[in-house]
Amino acid sequence: MKKAILLLASLAFTTAAFAQTTPTQTTPTTEVKVRDNGTEKVVTKTGKTNVGQALDNTADAAGNVVKKAGHAIKSGAKKTGHAMKRTSQKVSRKARASTSKMEEKSE
Repeated sequence: MKKAILLLASLAFTTAAFAQTTPTQTTPTTEVKVRDNGTEKVVTKTGKTNVGQALDNTADAAGNVVKKAGHAIKSGAKKTGHAMKRTSQKVSRKARASTSKMEEKSE
C-alpha cells in the first residue's frame, strides 16, 4: 500500500513538473523606436527574455529532480520487496527444519 501511495505521489509531481515545462507559442513582435535625431530603429523580439529562460530552466531542473526521485522510489521498492521475499523464505526454511526436528524427537 505504501509503495502504491509513493508511486502515485511521484507521478503527481512528475505531471505537475511537465505541465510547467510545456512550451507556449510566442509570436515575434516588431517595435519601431524613434530616436531623438529622427532616425528609426526597428526591434524584433522573438523568444524569451533571460528571466523567462531562467524560469524555464528551473522548471526543467525540477522535473529532472522529480524524475530521479521517482526512479529512486521505484528501485527502492523493488529492493525492499526482494529483501522481504528472501527473509520470508529464510523464515519458512527455518520453520520447516524445526518442525521436522520436533517430529523426529516426538517419534
